[in-house]
Parts: sequence; structure tokens; C-alpha cells
Amino acid sequence: MPDDELEERDLVGAPSRLELAEILDELVGVIERARSMPLSSSAIIGREEVLDLLHGAREALPIEFARARRVLQDRAEVRARAEREADELLDDARSQAAHMVQRTEIVRQARNNAERILADAEAESRRIRHEADDYVDRKLAAFEIVLDRTIRTVQAGRDRLSVAVEDDEADEPGEADAAEDAFFDQDRQ
Repeated sequence: MPDDELEERDLVGAPSRLELAEILDELVGVIERARSMPLSSSAIIGREEVLDLLHGAREALPIEFARARRVLQDRAEVRARAEREADELLDDARSQAAHMVQRTEIVRQARNNAERILADAEAESRRIRHEADDYVDRKLAAFEIVLDRTIRTVQAGRDRLSVAVEDDEADEPGEADAAEDAFFDQDRQ
């Protein structure tokens, strides 16, 4: 199956899949609802539940990328269509001007009309381009928010893991320290 069909099917189908933002919200909820271990700031989290959510997030990322790619393609198509329409309007204006070159009054009217059509076409082209740019910017901003949430969630998880590892290391007496003391004890004898 070509990539375009797969991406289209991913975008249109799979109503049971959650969007990335929903998955991340659920993951944050799991972490926030996790029970604390007695006498510790560490939390007990269901490994399978978190892993399922992370796998879902991993599956949703290509969908979000496909959506962003689709937005960029839509923008290019809108821009190309606007340029085609502008070119058609310019061609129409030139054609009309050429037919009206019969008399001075007709020529003057044709020039005025052609200038108006050109100005309208350029204004319409600018408007369509601005709308396309605004549309793409909004979609990319939404995607940026999703990615920012993902980064913050991952960083928070890593921070929690590093605190848990540091606590475990601080609680255990170091075998290396005992071995080191024994080594120096041998030197003293």
C-alpha cells in the first residue's frame, strides 16, 4: 500500500485510536493518581498501563506528523491555486485589453479595467496567501503545543526516575566504601 493511502487511512480511519494530546493527558492523569510509597516521595505506577499509553503515543506521533505534512501540502495547493487564478485573471485582463484597442475611449476604458482587474487579482492573491499562511501557522502552533506537552511529560518522568535512583543509592551503604576502607586497613597494619 502506498504511503499516501496509509497516511490517509490513519487520518480518516481508526476511531478507536486516541489523539496524542488525549494520550498524554491520560498519562499525566495516571502519574498524578499514582499512590505514594510509604515514607517516600516515589509513586507506584502500573507499568502495563503506562506502557500502553506510551505505545499509543508512539503510534499517534506518525499520525500527527502526517497531519502536519497534509497541512503543508494544503498550503502549497492553496498557494498554487491562488497563483493559477491570478494568472487566469491577468490573462483575461490582457485579452480584454487587446480587444478594446479599437478607439481611444475604448483603449482608456480597457486600461482602467485592466488595472482594476490586476489590482483585484493581486489583492485576492495576497488575501489567499495570507489566509493560507495563517492556516498553516495555526496548525503548526497546535502541533507545537502537543510536542511541548510531550517534552514536559517525558522530562517530568525522567526527573522522577532520577530522584528515585538517587534515593535508592543514598539508602544503600556503599560496598565500594567498605572495600576501600578494608584496603586502607591493610596498609595500616
